[in-house]
Amino acid sequence: MSTPEQSGEPGGVVRREASAPVGMTPLSPVGRLAATVDRLSREVRAAQAEAEGRALIELAKGILVARLGCGPAEAARQLAELAEQSQVTPLEFAVDVINQAARDRVSEVTDAFLAATAAVRTAAPGEDPDGDGAREVAAGSPAVRLRAAESGALAADDTQAVADALLEQALRPLGAVAVAVWAAGYDGSLTLVGSAGFPPAEADRWRYVPPDVATVARRGLTERAAQWITSLAETGLPSVGRHQYPDGGRVALPAGTGGRVHGVLEIAWPVPLSPQPPQVVRQVEALAELCAHTLESYTPPRDAGQEPRVVPDAVELMELADGLHDPALVLVPHLDAAGHLADFRIQHVNKRFMDPAGRPRAVVGGALLLEAYPMAAGDSELFRNVERVYATGEPFRARHMNLTALVDQVPLSAVADISISRHGNAVLLIWRIEDEAARLASLLQHAQRLGRIGGFEENLLTGEITWNEQLFDLYGRPHTSPPVPLEELAAHAHPDDAVAIGRFLRTLLHHRRPASAAFRLRRPDGVTRHVRVVAEPVLDTDDRLLLVRGACQDISAQHWTEVALAATRDQLAHTEQQAAERARLTLQLQHAIMPPAQTPLRVPDLQVAVRYRPAETEQLVGGDWYDAVMLPGGRVLLCVGDVAGHGIEAATSMVVLRNALRGLAVTGAGPGQLLSWLNIVAHHLTGGVTATAVCGLYDPARRTLRWARAGHLPPVLVRGPGAEPLPLVRGMLLGAVAEAGYEEAEAQLAAGDTLLMYTDGLIERRDRPVEEALSQLLSTVRPTPNTLDQHLDRLLTYSRSDTDDDTCLVGIRVG
Repeated sequence: MSTPEQSGEPGGVVRREASAPVGMTPLSPVGRLAATVDRLSREVRAAQAEAEGRALIELAKGILVARLGCGPAEAARQLAELAEQSQVTPLEFAVDVINQAARDRVSEVTDAFLAATAAVRTAAPGEDPDGDGAREVAAGSPAVRLRAAESGALAADDTQAVADALLEQALRPLGAVAVAVWAAGYDGSLTLVGSAGFPPAEADRWRYVPPDVATVARRGLTERAAQWITSLAETGLPSVGRHQYPDGGRVALPAGTGGRVHGVLEIAWPVPLSPQPPQVVRQVEALAELCAHTLESYTPPRDAGQEPRVVPDAVELMELADGLHDPALVLVPHLDAAGHLADFRIQHVNKRFMDPAGRPRAVVGGALLLEAYPMAAGDSELFRNVERVYATGEPFRARHMNLTALVDQVPLSAVADISISRHGNAVLLIWRIEDEAARLASLLQHAQRLGRIGGFEENLLTGEITWNEQLFDLYGRPHTSPPVPLEELAAHAHPDDAVAIGRFLRTLLHHRRPASAAFRLRRPDGVTRHVRVVAEPVLDTDDRLLLVRGACQDISAQHWTEVALAATRDQLAHTEQQAAERARLTLQLQHAIMPPAQTPLRVPDLQVAVRYRPAETEQLVGGDWYDAVMLPGGRVLLCVGDVAGHGIEAATSMVVLRNALRGLAVTGAGPGQLLSWLNIVAHHLTGGVTATAVCGLYDPARRTLRWARAGHLPPVLVRGPGAEPLPLVRGMLLGAVAEAGYEEAEAQLAAGDTLLMYTDGLIERRDRPVEEALSQLLSTVRPTPNTLDQHLDRLLTYSRSDTDDDTCLVGIRVG
């Protein structure tokens, strides 16, 4: 506060703030009011800092009074002298005294700060003649800030005041702009119980977060570890104040004591958060522990007219457990000497409790959880789930979890449904151990239902008959109707099955041996089901027949499947027989026209050889053909061809074209004219047959070959070490158009030359173009073997064709 001496005016009138400096425009009334408000705000903050610093100094004085056994005045003098000797301010020395006396988490953090800042202290020790420490608190020594924040939090009467104290005293000097204190509910919800730095409307909007909603604070709660988030935008998680600081950093720290997390402390920075030094991390963790002590005694407010919320303690929870129909345990936390959660004590077990090892309830009750069930920390993670529920308050449920108990070093296992929930400071653990007999009975019932099996038992002495539900459903009778005796079984079956049923009953009742039978059951609703019955007799000690038990199975689906299979087999056998006969006729026709082993022609100075390789699949009869015949004038007709398609149609078309070309060749016409005539024949055949062919006329006297092609691959001439295809001549495939002309060419052969004509089955591949396959053939025909037959056999052996097609090959060699 300013004084009259400072202003220079009587009465304390502050003229300096009411008027502007020389050369400037005087302040307006609004400006003077704003300056006054600013001055008063500074004075209030200074007064608050003075009070906070004075509180720490007074606490240190009290510690010195207790230790030195002196009065308050002597303690104040000792504090001032010791601070002067240590070359620190009285406030910093007071904090050091408090730390030495407390030896708590805050002490560890402040000691680390003092050690880190002592080496870099450059300013002279502060002078604080009043001993109030106001300047030090305002300046913000880390150790002083932390103790000042602790003092403000402990003095606060609610969590909102704690949030204000944490932000102003400890977090703003670290660059933080806002803080939120969340309380964890028993159902896993989060309630904003205190905030500072966020707009009131934003804080009110985030007052309550339901369970299972993913937020920054929930991540800290579920992970039970500090979550340092560089930028809120990177995570995509919602949180309070996200719109005010979209790119700012966040820290969410679980606030807990004794193994239980009471809530979360969330701190916001306006800019992305860089990695913080260990001192800052420890300071923030200490603040979270400070919040935990406040949240431990937090009680949610109630609305007007609402009954106060009662948190059930262990006693109330035991009463609740006794009213449950499932086995239940009430667990309370067991802390070690350091105050950390070490185990859970089994405070109570209800009357329906079933121990997996069969031990009495008195043995389990009162023991520690890990003592009673050492294997709970193993694969099933039962202890870990109990610990997590106690820490976070979020319930846990699981089906078919393995429970293991260790008794006399022998592990015993059981399967159970688990439910874990926290109520106040206690945990309710409910497990429902599956009864093995009940589970097997349920399994048998489902197996009977899926297999459409119904069981029965008939007492022959008393006449009592027992059916299960499946048998009533199989017979199509209401469950309230009387069962059908075995002696009346024939009355409910088809008349044609009376003999089989009589044989079944005679074997079972008279010969007293197990028996089975299949019959057609006629139900009341008019539906006929195919049923198989199996039964066995039960005899007493005197070999008298007491009762009969057995089962009936609905085999209708199996019966009709067998009928369909039998019909399919008959049809398949008929189809296979037809296909085999068709293939036999086709091969017989093909071999009759073109025998696989044909006697070669005998021409002076000329070797002629032919090869035919049928397709690997006999049903895939093709239309490939060849011919080598001596004409009346002494010339030799050489030709190969390939009719499109497979089967008997292609074979008959091949026969027509081969015989037509042989008949046309006796006219003496050239190969081009022969192919032109053959095109007319192909075009007028039924079905629009198309084919390719190569036709050649060899003159032995002149050693010349006149040839023409109809869409076919050209012949290959092997001469010496080389092999080349003959130059292409024009000619379209046969049958495509009504009339077509074909160009002829003449090749002069020499002694030792070999000429090859072939169909595409020799070289064609699915994964290679024709040009590449032809190049492979040219490399295969070299070198030339001694005989022409060896040459053709070699070509068939090393053929790389993979189209499963017929292959025809005609070769001549000039002598």
